[in-house]
Amino acid sequence: MYRFLLSRQWVILTLVALALIPTMIELGFWQFHRHERRVAQNTLIADNLKASPVPVEELSSPGHVVPRADYWRRVTATGTFDTAHEVVVRRRTSSDDRVGAHVLTPLVLKDGRIVLVNRGWVPGAANQRDYPDVPPAPKGEVTVAGRLKADETTGASGIKDLKGLPDRQVMLISSRQQAELIGREVLGGYIEQTEPEAADGSPEQIAEPDHDSIGAHMAYAVQWWLFAAGVPVGWIVLARREKRDRENGTADGTTATGDGGGDGDAPDGTAPEATQEDGSAIQATSPR
Repeated sequence: MYRFLLSRQWVILTLVALALIPTMIELGFWQFHRHERRVAQNTLIADNLKASPVPVEELSSPGHVVPRADYWRRVTATGTFDTAHEVVVRRRTSSDDRVGAHVLTPLVLKDGRIVLVNRGWVPGAANQRDYPDVPPAPKGEVTVAGRLKADETTGASGIKDLKGLPDRQVMLISSRQQAELIGREVLGGYIEQTEPEAADGSPEQIAEPDHDSIGAHMAYAVQWWLFAAGVPVGWIVLARREKRDRENGTADGTTATGDGGGDGDAPDGTAPEATQEDGSAIQATSPR
């Protein structure tokens, strides 16, 4: 009764099921690995934000690539802002998703080297090619504190580094690009400023990175694995239903046949005996 499994329809169904199982298992592991990365990142952010601040010179140098282990490390820097080489980073959003720009101002350290400071977010100009209204940086020697971040790249951020932008406007924060523009040594990475806060709240400082939520990746992983387990179960249920339907169809198509002769004849073809009212038999005779 299971020969129907060799039919074209069932062969295709079986092949599809066999392809779905490993695919769903792999999708489950993909979501599981995303969950693991999110948990690891949350732990890294929390640990680095708790660590005591250190001078930025201890963690970076010109041409240095900030390793992931140092992302969001609390650092300090003392120097004077070079507003002549200040730029804005286009198409950045505020904490409430308004589109504007980040203000990137070089800070000249005591040894003459420079570290880039992201002072925060400002609204964009009415015309995208115009320079936005940027509050001036503090004058004189200042000490800033913030979170150390790595240089941005198109591969990591997904932001294209467009060419032909208006003067003093960039798409990515890159210490190497700014070193070429300024003509001086610039420490790798940049500082996301948290202190001191602007007196009038502008630029709007960048919010602390989220390190509490883990997303729904683990739930998605479990769902994919349940789907994978459900495929063979569903295949078995369908196969048994098909077998039962075929058995019922065969039974319905069978007709019953009688065991006796037709029209009251005796089995040997002779006429049946007649009976009188008193029950005695009357021998039937053929006419002469």
